[in-house]
Amino acid sequence: MIKTPTLLLAAALLIPSLALGATLELPGDARVEFQVIDSLHLSQDEPRHDDIVLRPVADGNGTHQLPEYCVVIGDARLDGERIRLTAKALTCIETDGSDSEIYSGEVSAAAYEEDGSYGVAADCDEGRCALEPSAGFLLQFAEGLAIEQQDNPSAQINEQRRQAEGAGVANPIPAEAPDPDDD
Repeated sequence: MIKTPTLLLAAALLIPSLALGATLELPGDARVEFQVIDSLHLSQDEPRHDDIVLRPVADGNGTHQLPEYCVVIGDARLDGERIRLTAKALTCIETDGSDSEIYSGEVSAAAYEEDGSYGVAADCDEGRCALEPSAGFLLQFAEGLAIEQQDNPSAQINEQRRQAEGAGVANPIPAEAPDPDDD
């Protein structure tokens, strides 16, 4: 006779792990509309800018959407009157009520115009080119994206606060004891 704990252990080993947590996924050909957060200025004297911050456009024109609270870190290089943007890291926070999930990892993506041309047309004047936050462009992911949910220390702190507001280990009721200084 096989005991119940043995059956549960066997089932747990046979079924793919569902306990790995949520995963943020996009297919390799996903296109998401983005904008720079701050104005980007490049020139022949400074044709490159590393570690620029991008954000997805809510309800953008891409094939896919990312959570509302995301940032992408990338690099920009001036190429004539176009700016070549590449993305290298992504961090997103997805919220559901008071709960939040954090996703952070490396990505490989490049900027394209909506017509499919590589890079972003820049507003150039006398050799100085700019890309303003109001200008949207599509980041096309070079490979599929699958980023596991990260630990969220803020969620742990919030749980402790919720326990402190009610009955729980985090909110012990002090015992009444005589003051040792009273004689």
